[in-house]
Amino acid sequence: MHRVLAITVAAALSSIAFAGVSQAGSLGMNTAQGIEQTLRTFHGNDFNVEQVYNWRNRDDETTGPRSAPERSGQAVHGIQASIDANRSLAHRLNNKGVDVRNIVNAEQAADGSLTFYVR
Repeated sequence: MHRVLAITVAAALSSIAFAGVSQAGSLGMNTAQGIEQTLRTFHGNDFNVEQVYNWRNRDDETTGPRSAPERSGQAVHGIQASIDANRSLAHRLNNKGVDVRNIVNAEQAADGSLTFYVR
C-alpha cells in the first residue's frame, strides 16, 4: 500500500512540474518580445482579425473586444515592424484587406493561432 501511495504522489508531482513548464512558456508568448518573435516567424493561415474600440474614448466599448489590452506606441510599432519583416504574413493580411498600419495589437492563442486587433 505504501508503494502505491509513493508512486501516486510521484506521478502527481511530476505532472505538476510539467504543467508549470508549459504554463511558464505560455506566459511569455504574448509579451512584446514574445509576440514580435512569433510574428517574424509565423507561416500559418490560422489567424483572425478583430476590430477594437477606441481606447481613447472608453464610451465606445461596444464596437470591439474588451480583452485586447492597449499596447504602448513602441510595442505597436514593434508588432507592425515584425509583420513587415515577415513578407508572407504581411501579404496574407493584405489579401484579407488589413493594412498593417492599422494593427494595434496581436495575441497568440495556446493552439498557435493569432488574433490581430485593428483600429
